[in-house]
Amino acid sequence: MNTKTPSKLEKILAAGHMAVTSECGPPRGSNPEAITKKAEMIRNHVDAINITDNQTSVTRLCSLAACIRLKLMGVEPVLQMVTRDRNRIALQSDILGAASFDIHNILCLTGDHQSFGDCPQGQNVHDLDSIQLIQTVRHMRDEGKFIGGDDIQRPPSMFVGAAANPFADPFHIRALRLAKKVNAGVEFIQTQCIYNLDRFEKWMEMVRDLGLTEKVFILAGLTPFKSAGMAKYMKNRVPGMDVPDEVVSRMAETPKEKQAEEGINICVESIERLKELPGVAGFHIMAIEWEEKVPEIVERTGLYPRPQVS
Repeated sequence: MNTKTPSKLEKILAAGHMAVTSECGPPRGSNPEAITKKAEMIRNHVDAINITDNQTSVTRLCSLAACIRLKLMGVEPVLQMVTRDRNRIALQSDILGAASFDIHNILCLTGDHQSFGDCPQGQNVHDLDSIQLIQTVRHMRDEGKFIGGDDIQRPPSMFVGAAANPFADPFHIRALRLAKKVNAGVEFIQTQCIYNLDRFEKWMEMVRDLGLTEKVFILAGLTPFKSAGMAKYMKNRVPGMDVPDEVVSRMAETPKEKQAEEGINICVESIERLKELPGVAGFHIMAIEWEEKVPEIVERTGLYPRPQVS
């Protein structure tokens, strides 16, 4: 049996602090500064930084290498891993690769369909789905064994996360979908971007009714709008996104030169409201190619300075 080493993120959540995570997309090239510069902007205002795994099915610097860059900077990484591109051999291999650098957080995802990206003719793998990946990481960690049954020398010590979309249809099964991930062994959740606060609060009520907030840490996902155009795009073009008309109107009615500021205001107001919601354990701030605004959001919402844990 493996003796687990808690990650910094896990320690903060276990201590009852509101956690703050953010994320950085790797570059479409091999220059490490594209990651390290983003990380330097936000490192003092967050507890961990996710590195996305070929998001939107576009080929980028691999998540594992970028996480290693963060680790070498002394920044806590969250390795995102999608099942779209790897079979169970490669998934287990990359988990061991991360563990060899003492990367202790993983987010288990399915991944966007390849038709959205730069290689639409690419083949989906999906040997495992995201729930089976959760089970695999827990098995490797807790039992110290590969899926095939052999023992692992120095098993991975991973805090196991996954994503949840409270807004996809049919709405009434969204909490049950989360329950499946909890039963598979997930320990923390980062949600889809939240703009419809009423609907999210209803989802959280369903989650609490199932007793899930006692079993998993839920980090509410927020993405600030840069413009009214972005708000309209998120509403009309991004699957699984729920942007209320009044939010789009608020952005559209704001003078163009002040729309970015208003987008930050909406994000701050959302966090302030969700801080009071039972079961919310923290926030995942996804400022897409706008990392320089993360410190302002964290400071304005009273989530700075970040707690120190040992």
